[in-house]
Formats: sequence, C-alpha cells, structure tokens
Amino acid sequence: MKKKHPVCFALLALVLALPAQAEIYKWTDKNGQTHFSDIPPNQPGIKAIGSSTRPQPAPGSEAPATNAAATSAITTNAPAKSLAERDLEFRQRRAAAAEASVKTSEDAARADRRAQDCQRARTQHDALMSGQRVSRLNADGGRTFLNDDERKAEIARSQEMIDASCTEK
Repeated sequence: MKKKHPVCFALLALVLALPAQAEIYKWTDKNGQTHFSDIPPNQPGIKAIGSSTRPQPAPGSEAPATNAAATSAITTNAPAKSLAERDLEFRQRRAAAAEASVKTSEDAARADRRAQDCQRARTQHDALMSGQRVSRLNADGGRTFLNDDERKAEIARSQEMIDASCTEK
C-alpha cells in the first residue's frame, strides 16, 4: 500500500481554491432577465458581486488606484496626507483621549470625595440632633462636653457642610 504525501493534498487544495478567486458579475439584459457570470459582458450596468479579488478595469478605462490613500485622494480631490501628518494627527488624538481620561478620573474622584464629605456631615448632624452628649478633646487632651450654645453652633456648622457637599453642582 502506497503512502500519500501531504504535499499532494496541499497541491490539490491549492488547485481547487483557484476558481474561488474569480469575480462574479451581475447584469440585466434588454429583456429584463438577470444574469450572473464570471466573465463580464461588454455592456454598461455591470455590477461585480462576491468579489474576493480586486475588480478588473472595464475595457478602455484607466486602471484602479493601487492603495487606499490614492483612492481617497482621488475621491475627495484632496492630496494624500503624508506619513508624518497622519502620525501627528494620531498623536494629537491620543493626547486628547488621555486628557479626557484624566479629566474623567479626576471628576470621579471629586464626586467620590463629595459623597464621603456629605455622608460624614450627615452623620455628625444626626448625632448632634439626637440629643446625645457630644464631647471634644481640649488642649490638655481631656474631654469637654458641648453646652447648648456650642451644640447649636455645631448643628448650624454641620448643616452648612451638608448644604455645601450634598447638593449637586
């Protein structure tokens, strides 16, 4: 029994794939019937469909542009941008994106700090309004309790903190 070589299978696959590279053309004849073929007829209104290769130029026309930059220059009537210009634009877009990212993260951090300040101010205000005894550390390190006037002043100060940090700006 003979062994089949892997090279034969690769060659066979390559030969079978060649017809897949052909273009398919679609056109309508004068009777209104639509036709499909891999050979273009000599009439206007031909549309290439299912192409896996570059379209062939119609007889008597110029060859198509060879690269995307030349094609865009032809279609927009503007000169193609040089590599340095495209690189500069890329760097500018990247710098703008980085700045936007930094601004977004700073805004998020600022909003987080405001939310934390708001929560602390509300907690302090609730503690002052509950009537429980509130104390502070004095200069000697000992505790002193707030009297009624000091409590009212602290309530007003905590309300100002709530107004400043809990409202949307």
